[in-house]
Amino acid sequence: MNTARTLLFGFVSLGLATGASAQDYTQWRGQNRDGSASGFVAPKAWPDTLTPAWKVEVGAGYATPLVVANRVYTHTRQGENEVMLALDADTGKTLWQTPYPAPYKMNPATKNHGQGPKATPLFLNGRLYTLGISGIVSAFQASDGKLLWQKPAPPVDPLYGTAMSPIADKGVVIFHVGGNNQGALTAFDAITGDVKWSWNGDGPSYASPIIVDLGGTRQLITMTQQNVVSVDVATGALLWQRPWVTRSTNNSTTPLRFGDTIILSGQDKGVVAVRPVKKGNEWTADTVWESLEAATSLSNPVIVGDTLFGLSHRASGQLFALDLQTGKVLWLGEPRAASNTAIVKAGETLFLLNDDAELIVARSSRTGFDPMKTYTVATSSTWAQPAISGSRMFIKDVSTLSLFRLN
Repeated sequence: MNTARTLLFGFVSLGLATGASAQDYTQWRGQNRDGSASGFVAPKAWPDTLTPAWKVEVGAGYATPLVVANRVYTHTRQGENEVMLALDADTGKTLWQTPYPAPYKMNPATKNHGQGPKATPLFLNGRLYTLGISGIVSAFQASDGKLLWQKPAPPVDPLYGTAMSPIADKGVVIFHVGGNNQGALTAFDAITGDVKWSWNGDGPSYASPIIVDLGGTRQLITMTQQNVVSVDVATGALLWQRPWVTRSTNNSTTPLRFGDTIILSGQDKGVVAVRPVKKGNEWTADTVWESLEAATSLSNPVIVGDTLFGLSHRASGQLFALDLQTGKVLWLGEPRAASNTAIVKAGETLFLLNDDAELIVARSSRTGFDPMKTYTVATSSTWAQPAISGSRMFIKDVSTLSLFRLN
């Protein structure tokens, strides 16, 4: 089976599980959790400037907005409450909003990044699932915002708050809940909120998990505080783990699948490809290759063909491209490109939203950075991933949400 077909087979159920159409943007990093735009429609010619069709105040936070049909859903903070909102995608008009109390005292080290929430919600079969900054897990009815069930925050706050985004599979929604140095990957029944299984071998990090089929086993792969782990999605049983400790960022990068390998990266860890294999009754995940020239920190890379595109934390922020067959770095961009870049792929096109509200549209070149257009899309910081649906692009800055039409 070739790489493209393998990737499609491994991820197609993630998109289908959400009941999504091609243009719906239903979870962290898109329907397949790989940074893909949803049903992107390229303009005949890129405009010289972009002007928002609407811009509205929604509240603080870094959560990516979700797009389902003609609604936009966003999870934000307003004062002492976290709020789930639904907006009309054409006008930005609020259709409903549901607040709940979520007092939270920030660690001084995070004062520049606000009180969240930072985890992107999940849309699944007419419901919305969220993880608040203090660890509150909530389920809402998407049609009217009714709170269906909720789990309280852990007694000990996560040190710097939560950021992992929930994932769904076969009737369960999975979160990594708990405070610093404790907690469990937990599968909740999507309808009732009952716990189906949990694995408490390590505390939560900020990275979000993926679900893949490997070796005939459906497994959830994620970074924890000290490791990369894989658990059986059906039971929560540990399949394999590898030590993985990064400097200062507490493991923030979502793993990616490339063929039969898993691509990992982290601050001062480089980029590593591992191959999970079952030998008898035991799983191993041995290193296929390792590259130390580039390493991601908070920015999640994307795969186009057999090339990885990302932002390395080295050189104060440096774009790079890496060959996924060999681990060879193909090119390194100029230093000080950005502190953070949220990257979205659409065919051969890359969208790079820097944290200073600069949006770069580039070609996915293996020979060097190849920008086509650069736009300013906000007046404050943009740390949230943009949600691209068809020819619509939804941008969340510090406290507002904007719609830009690309056609």
